[in-house]
Amino acid sequence: MAGELLSGFRNGQRLAQNLKELQEFLDSPIVELVPVALATAHRYSRIAAQLRRSGTPIPTKDIWIAAHAMETGADLVSFDQHFGRVEGLIWIDPST
Repeated sequence: MAGELLSGFRNGQRLAQNLKELQEFLDSPIVELVPVALATAHRYSRIAAQLRRSGTPIPTKDIWIAAHAMETGADLVSFDQHFGRVEGLIWIDPST
C-alpha cells in the first residue's frame, strides 16, 4: 500500500529522491494505483479473524496489504514469511 511506502520514505534519508522515483513509477502506463474499497475492508476483517482464531497473527499493515492484493487479484511479492499464513493469498517469496 502506498501509505507504507510513504512512511518508509519519511523515516529514511532520501525522501525527495524516493518520492521522485515513486512518481516516475506511478506515471508508467502499466501501473495502476488501486484504491482500498469497502470490499477490501471486509476481506481484511475475515483474514484478521482467521489469523486470530488460529493463533498466528501478523502485523496489521500486512493484513491490509494481503487483503488488498487478494481483492485486486494480484500476486504478492515479499520476503516476509508470515504472508504464508494467509489462506488464499498468492504469495511469492523472491528468495526461493
